[in-house]
Amino acid sequence: MHTDFRTVQQPSPQTRKQADGARARVAVVGATGYTGQELIRLLARHPSVTITAATVSGTGPARTLPALRHIWDGTLTPLDVDALVATTDLVFLALPDTAAAEIAPRLMAAGVRVIDLSGAFRIQDAASRNRWYPETHDLPSGLVYGLTEWNRDAIAGARMVANPGCYPTASLLAIKPLINAGLILPESDLIIDAKSGVSGAGKTPSERTHFSEVHGSMSAYGVMGHRHGAEIMQGAGRDVLFTPHLVPLDRGIFATIYVRVAPGTTEATLGDAYERVYAHEPFVRLAGAALPEIKHVAHTNFCDIGWRVDASGRAILVSVIDNLVKGASGQAVQNMNVMIGAQETAGLL
Repeated sequence: MHTDFRTVQQPSPQTRKQADGARARVAVVGATGYTGQELIRLLARHPSVTITAATVSGTGPARTLPALRHIWDGTLTPLDVDALVATTDLVFLALPDTAAAEIAPRLMAAGVRVIDLSGAFRIQDAASRNRWYPETHDLPSGLVYGLTEWNRDAIAGARMVANPGCYPTASLLAIKPLINAGLILPESDLIIDAKSGVSGAGKTPSERTHFSEVHGSMSAYGVMGHRHGAEIMQGAGRDVLFTPHLVPLDRGIFATIYVRVAPGTTEATLGDAYERVYAHEPFVRLAGAALPEIKHVAHTNFCDIGWRVDASGRAILVSVIDNLVKGASGQAVQNMNVMIGAQETAGLL
């Protein structure tokens, strides 16, 4: 295994847990964004939880989410950390990095478990974290990186989970089995060419994500300098060349990964490596040479992985997810299920 925050303390005695058979009390902080609304959609129908709060920034009258009528008819209220402490067992933070870095330690100090969907706590190395997330000065005790398929045991006892980014989720699920099996040549470049739907940029409008700018176009961004590249390198334990692109879709991640594999490696060899790791994983589907597409995973928590190998030892991996589900809110619910001892697929299948 590579870096994964496995060295953590077990939950402190004051960390609250629901009684056996009782529903966990959960809250969504930042409920009006794309990931916040997706969380509400999943949690409102979850058999093991009750939503006790859904908050928005600022003050003003209570609001509703019209898109979720008859799924969740609660109201959105201003953020009140003390009220969350009094009424919740676990809080999802769907906030910008700076706000998450400020609020998460306060909740943890009060014994509330946290799943953070921002990037604030994902990077372990202090120098790298200072570059990409300078608002996060320290990592709290009990933090686990939440790539569920690889860190499940540590997640179960975590006080806080740093939910992975969407690009790292798709990329790491595809490359880690091959790296661990020694199939990717150490001297090989590991090139990740990835595309994202526009919802990955968040709900705040900008010129770059304006319909007239995105429609009928495609653009690279963060070239040689995207923070998800640092997160992928941390999980892979080696350098990668990562380039993200914005495509005119509302949701989805499509990662095409180029590597050189050990001599004699065939498509069946890669398939065996993936099967050893993912054969019993509920949310990883192996497509093999039948390369997957974004529409195969849209609105689901699945990651579909396909691969091809040529006679010269060049391999192409294709990994696809829904950036709002497996790349954010769905993976967060999957992690919550592990943390509270629920069926891992609850609320997701």
